[in-house]
Amino acid sequence: RAGTKMPAAGRWRRLLMAARVAARPPQIDCSSSSAASATYPGVVESTEEFKFVERLIPPATVPVPPKHDRYPTPSGWCPPRDPPPDLPYIIRRSRMHNLPVYTDITHGNRKMTVIRKIEGDIWTLEKDVKDFLTQTWGKTPMTQVNEVTMILRVKGYFDKELKSWLLEKGF
Repeated sequence: RAGTKMPAAGRWRRLLMAARVAARPPQIDCSSSSAASATYPGVVESTEEFKFVERLIPPATVPVPPKHDRYPTPSGWCPPRDPPPDLPYIIRRSRMHNLPVYTDITHGNRKMTVIRKIEGDIWTLEKDVKDFLTQTWGKTPMTQVNEVTMILRVKGYFDKELKSWLLEKGF
């Protein structure tokens, strides 16, 4: 078609292709004797200085807490009872040896207490938690049980009360 204008996109494409061809680096022959004769220094491995690096690497596991003369310790920590309580559920400690009872805020202002690491009959635990909080506060709190993730949520902040109650039970 003689006399028609090329669209702007087509012109830019042609200009970019010409620029790419012009900007290509020249091909270098790697088999030349000057590139092959270059000597590089070897790698030196220093085992003597690795002790400074080892200090920075965190330990793979959390150490077992030491035995104390009396419990609770000054920080308030207590170990679980040696024979676990004879209940249809168990609450395992977190990897830092603490009770897995946490507070959570969802939707900006909904205050929740979360109990994690539950093994066994979670419905019996929910009933026991409801009974304990009803005796303590006079009202039955709303709870949510997630059987897949084995998490119990309680509406409101009851973390201190639930932690002390779980310690009394032997968890």
